[in-house]
Amino acid sequence: MKRARSARIGLLVARFNSLVTEQLLDGARARLLAEGIPANRILVEYVPGAWDLPQAARRMAGSGRYDAIVAIGCVIRGETAHFDYVAGHASDGLGQVALSAGIPVVFGVLTTDNGQQAMARADTGGADKGGEFAEAALMLLDLFDTHPVNG
Repeated sequence: MKRARSARIGLLVARFNSLVTEQLLDGARARLLAEGIPANRILVEYVPGAWDLPQAARRMAGSGRYDAIVAIGCVIRGETAHFDYVAGHASDGLGQVALSAGIPVVFGVLTTDNGQQAMARADTGGADKGGEFAEAALMLLDLFDTHPVNG
């Protein structure tokens, strides 16, 4: 990855379902370090839950402190419609931020039916979705460098 050594990557992490989100964070951080990004250029910020990710990502993107943002969260389906509202808001909101931010904003929110599915996807020795989210940010950084927006 061309920009790995100079990129400042913001890892925005929801505290809700922290057993899962902390594993995703660990996977993302490990992948970034493996790609050559120094630890002091990996900046971690926390929000209460997945609902809060879009507004925080928007602020982070507008700050000029980050070259890319990975929004990490986990929404587990329950017995009420709450899942639909939170997952939908996180998805729609982060999508809007991604389209307008001018920097890569990666949707790193797991939406699962149960905790077991979430843990399997977050497992750094297994699916390692956190690592995949970080890799997506680096790939997008390279793409953005190759294809800048004119005007």
